[in-house]
Amino acid sequence: MSRHLISFVPVLALALALPAAQAEKADRLKPFIFTQEKLGRVDAVNQRTELLGNVVITKGSLLLKAEKVDMQETREGYHQAFATGAPGQPVSFRQARDVPGESIEGVANQLEYDTRTETVRFIGNATVRRLRGAAVAEEVTGAVIVYDSRTEVFTLEGGSTSPNPNGRTRIVMMPRVQPGDDAASAPPASLPLKPSTTLQPGKPS
Repeated sequence: MSRHLISFVPVLALALALPAAQAEKADRLKPFIFTQEKLGRVDAVNQRTELLGNVVITKGSLLLKAEKVDMQETREGYHQAFATGAPGQPVSFRQARDVPGESIEGVANQLEYDTRTETVRFIGNATVRRLRGAAVAEEVTGAVIVYDSRTEVFTLEGGSTSPNPNGRTRIVMMPRVQPGDDAASAPPASLPLKPSTTLQPGKPS
């Protein structure tokens, strides 16, 4: 499977700082379910599945929608999927977190999903949000966003395909306490994004 790499761009890593809160753990044991509207091809010898036309993939709470998906099963039994959107209709991804009522959702021109590393790579005009119910808690936009569902770390890369001017990444963090709210009586909320202590910013060209 081809990889889309961007060299010499600023890299920023952020973590959703809630160690016990990860993507829905039960999803790992759920089967993949595929639906599509156009042609499809299953190559049992090479363990490869190609889907085309309003493709919808579910795996527990995980929901992926794309125009085209190419999925390969590795010898170890893991799956690697490469999804592509249609003009004006990006790939969309959504998955519940173990925190009740919270989920991660994102859109991009292309998407790579790897069950071995449990990472989702949003490529081109990428936007990823953490939702608390229907409300947006955090929003991140950039050229490439890699989400590790096990560690809850986002890696952000700038570049020419960023939705923001000059390839800059953009992060929006909504306040957990709104004006007029009683902070003392408000229920505990999950912590916001914070800088990673393991990854360092890359050097621009």
